[in-house]
Amino acid sequence: MPEAFGKQPGWVPRAPRSIVAMPAAAREDLRGRRVIVGLPGYGWRGDLRADEKVVQGSRTFVPVIPEQEWYKAEAEQIEVFAPLVPADRVWVEVLASPEQPPPDTASRLVSLDAPPRHDPVPIADAIRVTGRRVVQVVDGVERRDLRAVTEMFTSADGDVCLRIATELEWYRWAWSGQSPRTLEISTRLLWLE
Repeated sequence: MPEAFGKQPGWVPRAPRSIVAMPAAAREDLRGRRVIVGLPGYGWRGDLRADEKVVQGSRTFVPVIPEQEWYKAEAEQIEVFAPLVPADRVWVEVLASPEQPPPDTASRLVSLDAPPRHDPVPIADAIRVTGRRVVQVVDGVERRDLRAVTEMFTSADGDVCLRIATELEWYRWAWSGQSPRTLEISTRLLWLE
């Protein structure tokens, strides 16, 4: 299958890489990284961003804040409160290597020992997408940190499309009321992250 759309009718770009979780305790570059917090066997919470580790006494913590607050703090250069989460309860989202194929349908059961792998889903296969994280793939290049702003619709050209915005624009809409700048993109180029 070719990597780029448009070479023959019906061809679509190769799916983007999956997201896997790595223990934050083993990473040094946490500032601004997407993280997942939780307890094995209990549950997980995502859509969070981290700052650099903090050591207090003999324990290591990771300052963690919701993405919306992180984007606001970065865009407006303000300080925000970040709760300290024990480093052993924080995982960093990283992209799987291209050699790691997604699991087949029979192996979808997950371990409760770590956050599950997130495999991309073609937008056309999704039921609801507004507000969800999306990946655009053009000529084999993955464009991330995007959010769906609409559900699927038919464009003036008859293509099935979606309007997307950068995450900064998406979150700015929430804290300022300012409508985001969006792009109309063919669903053939988009996946849920």
